[in-house]
Amino acid sequence: MRVELPPEPVHFVNRDDERERALRAVTEWRSRARPLVLSLSGPGGLGKTELGALIARTLLGRHPFTDGVLSVDLDDFRVDGVLDPGDVLSQLLDSLDVEPDQVRSAYGARCRQYWNRTSGAQLILLLDNARYASEVVPLLPASGDSVVIVTSHGPLHDLEAGAAVDLALPLLEEWAAMELLELIVDDHRLGAEPEAARAVVRLCDGLPAALHVAGRWVRTHRVRPLSRVLADLQAELDEKGVTGVEHIWDRAYADLSRPAALLYRLLAHHPGGTFTLPSATALSGLGPEACQDALEELDRAGLLDLRLLPLTEAGQMRLPGPQRAHALRRSRRETGDGEVADGEAADGEAADGYAAAGDVAEAQVRLVRWFVRQAQLADRFAAGRRLTVVDLFEPVPGAPDIPLEDPESAADDRARAERAERAARWLDEERHVLFACARLAHGREMDTEVVALSEPVWTHALDRPHQSEVVEVFRRAVDSAVRHGGNAGWLVRTRCQLARPLWESEELSGAQDQIDSAMSACELLGGSERDRKLAASAVEHRGMLKGARGQWSAALADFATARDMHRAIPNPYGVLLQTYRMGEASAKTGDLGAAHRLLSEAHTGFVEKERERLIGRSAFALAGVLHRLGRTDEARELYEKSLGRADRRRSGFDLARVHDALADLDTAEGRLTEAEEHRAAARSLRRRNGLI
Repeated sequence: MRVELPPEPVHFVNRDDERERALRAVTEWRSRARPLVLSLSGPGGLGKTELGALIARTLLGRHPFTDGVLSVDLDDFRVDGVLDPGDVLSQLLDSLDVEPDQVRSAYGARCRQYWNRTSGAQLILLLDNARYASEVVPLLPASGDSVVIVTSHGPLHDLEAGAAVDLALPLLEEWAAMELLELIVDDHRLGAEPEAARAVVRLCDGLPAALHVAGRWVRTHRVRPLSRVLADLQAELDEKGVTGVEHIWDRAYADLSRPAALLYRLLAHHPGGTFTLPSATALSGLGPEACQDALEELDRAGLLDLRLLPLTEAGQMRLPGPQRAHALRRSRRETGDGEVADGEAADGEAADGYAAAGDVAEAQVRLVRWFVRQAQLADRFAAGRRLTVVDLFEPVPGAPDIPLEDPESAADDRARAERAERAARWLDEERHVLFACARLAHGREMDTEVVALSEPVWTHALDRPHQSEVVEVFRRAVDSAVRHGGNAGWLVRTRCQLARPLWESEELSGAQDQIDSAMSACELLGGSERDRKLAASAVEHRGMLKGARGQWSAALADFATARDMHRAIPNPYGVLLQTYRMGEASAKTGDLGAAHRLLSEAHTGFVEKERERLIGRSAFALAGVLHRLGRTDEARELYEKSLGRADRRRSGFDLARVHDALADLDTAEGRLTEAEEHRAAARSLRRRNGLI
């Protein structure tokens, strides 16, 4: 029996699900004259060939494949990228013991000869590096007792449904990647320097081929600490790529159309770790249909895997780290745009003038402006119409807006709430790109865009405080407002925005500096409605800082002043918000009667105005007052209401504090089991959100 398989890999981890699916499919296969096809696909470096060989060996041991295993690397038969299946058939017939002089010369006759020879065969055929289903079909044995294992860098969509099992290989999860690295490298430094070891694993981004490169580096440099090995390894991967895979990606890239090649290069410059179909469209400037075509082409070429999309509101995709580095190298080499790429000199000129120097800069500016508009829309849909200091950006030509709907146009309360929740989820899921766009815009001195992006970040941060990236966005916004110098409203807004996370982090002196500067900037404001709202907002933030210092009587006076300022504009929502602030401050000073009256008024108003976040937060504050007044049944009802609102907004901060409050309520009523359940839920939420 002929078995054309390489030795088993020394180290191989995970892929248990794919192996189990393959074995189950073979067991359940019932065709008499057509083989089962197992299609293993994914970008180069994932271990498809090794997995295919392992599956073949396992099948050989469990099923009566008496005719053995044949193996063909289709890339060995390509000439200028074109495969002649007749040549492959000659190789297969030779492996099936057909004498070379007996192989039929005509292609059709050769096919019939192969079918005749494989009719009824019990054979495993491993076809490596297929590019199209049309390359595979002529090579299928004419036997339902055979199995064909195909590996490809992209999906083979043309294989008929029902005749093939599609096994798309994902990147290794971090635990599996660490396990593989530990198998490759038996080195005490992995345990002694766990953070550096995890950094090595993250650098490889779940790509087995990159982990093998990393393992060789660690084995080669036995004396160096892992932190030094990490820096050298990163430079190696960035400059030279992954050994054994770089030529595969280069070959796939060389076969791309010009639009797909342009998109691949530009994706390396997309801010943040992920991109979406709409953001790729904005970045590329190709237009929706051409960008869709280019993404599908990258998918077919194995340079992007569209089947592994996470189920998120935004529909995020990403290039794994080593592959993104490859796209960046192609960009530097072919666009001559090294300055934008990372400040390094490029080593080539633009190809055909199609992606000349400056295209990356133009693409990033276009994307930032598109993203500002999307974030502004999501902010308005999630939080409702509110005071902003930058008007809504105009649409970017050729880049449609994200498919979010305005809650104000919804037919009923349920639909309005669902639309607002979708917008809030989009802001949460795209926050890392939002932060990265703010960094990019600040670096390019796009001050209007930096200030504009800070406002949706404010909405996001209200539900998710204590994020260092948020503070950095607000610092950049202050810097841009100062650098611009001509807009007092920007100075007031950005300094108030920065002050809040500072006092929440107990950096009270820094917060005081920002509030003092904001109050000074108020003197430069004019008499427009927007300026008067900003001045009232600054007084409100001054009061909030006093509250953070425990000076609640002084805070109450500022909130009352701010409410009077809103009444004079008039601004009913501002009046309502300050009524809520006054209720909270009154509760802190012990005036529970005033607190109950003010918070009841505010809560009713927020419900009427459909302000989702403030409905939940005013319910929480009012419940606390009711609990202190001994009205525990009413308090519990409002806490439950607040919990539901926080859950819909996915606000871990609010969820945790409501669970704490319910735990206190249950403890006071002797419901100790329920109290501990709430405390456990609060601890879990804080741990999950990095608040412990």
